[in-house]
Amino acid sequence: MKCVIFGGGGFIGSTIADRLLKDGHELRIFERPRVPPYRQFTVNEQVEWLTGDLSSAHDVSDAVVGADVVLHLVSTTLPKNSNDDPIYDVETNVVPTLQLLNAMVSHHVRKIVFISSGGTVYGNPVYLPIDEKHPTDPLVSYGITKLVIEKYLYIYEKIYGINAITLRVANPYGERQRIETAQGVVGVFLNNAINDIPLSIWGNGSVTRDYIHVSDVAEAFVQALAYRGSKRVFNISSGIGTSLNELVTLLEDVLGKPVNRDYFPSRPFDVPVSILCNELACQELTWSPKVSMRDGLERTMNWVRQK
Repeated sequence: MKCVIFGGGGFIGSTIADRLLKDGHELRIFERPRVPPYRQFTVNEQVEWLTGDLSSAHDVSDAVVGADVVLHLVSTTLPKNSNDDPIYDVETNVVPTLQLLNAMVSHHVRKIVFISSGGTVYGNPVYLPIDEKHPTDPLVSYGITKLVIEKYLYIYEKIYGINAITLRVANPYGERQRIETAQGVVGVFLNNAINDIPLSIWGNGSVTRDYIHVSDVAEAFVQALAYRGSKRVFNISSGIGTSLNELVTLLEDVLGKPVNRDYFPSRPFDVPVSILCNELACQELTWSPKVSMRDGLERTMNWVRQK
């Protein structure tokens, strides 16, 4: 299968790419200009590295020609800063995605797997764990744009027959996570703890999230590519809640030393608890998370130290 991965050089995308290469798929990885390949590929790995602008209809059209499936992993914003400029969020995420979908229609590409945000699209939970039928009331623009894209995927499936799968991923962490851009709390905490920098915790440390190792996310994408059922939206999560205080305790255990922490006033956009129900993905995709939080932290710690 020829797969085009938009954002295939990033933290999650590169892990998915490596997993797909193990199965012998042919990849075209689309990245921003001046982003080099994340590693050297072997002669037996069929990888085309393509750079361009997702906002360019021409670049996107060239990227999808001849593809069997598209994996859309690009986001220009993060949850914590998306409210700073919602117009930018829409212009650089929603509009380019529509151009991508139009290119797929033009070139008869019939399947897309999109990464949405299980951590932001639901907002404050009405009940726990949160399943796919839970109300969607995001507190950040990031979650709103993800939902908008989900709705457009639905429209394009109904009108043009594009098979569109959405994976609402919880809070991914693991190797290759960008610690310098605050991409995820696990990477930031690990880096700071290793370097004896106090951890900044907003609130009293009770904020609870559903963390999932990036290798489990990659496996979910593999299963979504093969999926032929009728469901279209899946939570991809561990199904287990871990508070910030519990996360720090786990880090101390993995590192074998105490970790300093500084507490600051809570932030209004931080949902107190987010734990996702992954039963639908387990049943329909025949997928389940394999990596425990402690094992995942050890693997991530080893990568951060090597880096």
